[in-house]
Amino acid sequence: MSQFFHIHPDNPQKRLIVQACDIIRKGGLVVYPTDSGYALGCHIGDKGAMDKIRRLRQLDDDHNFTLVCRDLSEISTYAKVNNSVYRAIKANTPGAYTFVLPATKEVPRRLQHAKRKTIGLRIPENNIVLALLEELNEPLMSSTLILPNEDTPMTDPEEIMDQLGKQVDLIIDGGFGGAEPTTVIEFIDDMPEIIRVGLGDASPFEV
Repeated sequence: MSQFFHIHPDNPQKRLIVQACDIIRKGGLVVYPTDSGYALGCHIGDKGAMDKIRRLRQLDDDHNFTLVCRDLSEISTYAKVNNSVYRAIKANTPGAYTFVLPATKEVPRRLQHAKRKTIGLRIPENNIVLALLEELNEPLMSSTLILPNEDTPMTDPEEIMDQLGKQVDLIIDGGFGGAEPTTVIEFIDDMPEIIRVGLGDASPFEV
């Protein structure tokens, strides 16, 4: 049975953040809140935990995983961005966006899109996940908690516990989450393409 932490959404308890990060570092699969709904997260280098996400969400090789980052300085480590793309991302972060970008060699191949060699990156606006990222000192490999045959993320931590309590290692209760996923923007030849309209305002990326 998974552990269940109540973490304050405005002032995350340091003790619980440290414990959560220990679970992540040891290969645990964690459900955590973001600014757009709940997500599944694991250590960037853990293939076993990533495979668990694939099975739980029934994902194929075309799924773009996301690295959730603390700030813009991490984006340039994991994605190839020129000045114009960087400025566009900077103007809209932190926030409820996922940016799909060409991956650098720092990104394990199994995390990249099988054909396009891209990776999703995002900088959330949520105190709990930012505290986790600060303690981890590296991005969190992540995927929105949308179960098979559903269109929206799960929102209720108690319901998440009922459904997934035996399939994940930790559920972080940060209050009710939003039911709308991120807006997804892919940069192709440095031009933005809106892949999914979600919580983030897509109008700045309309060409």
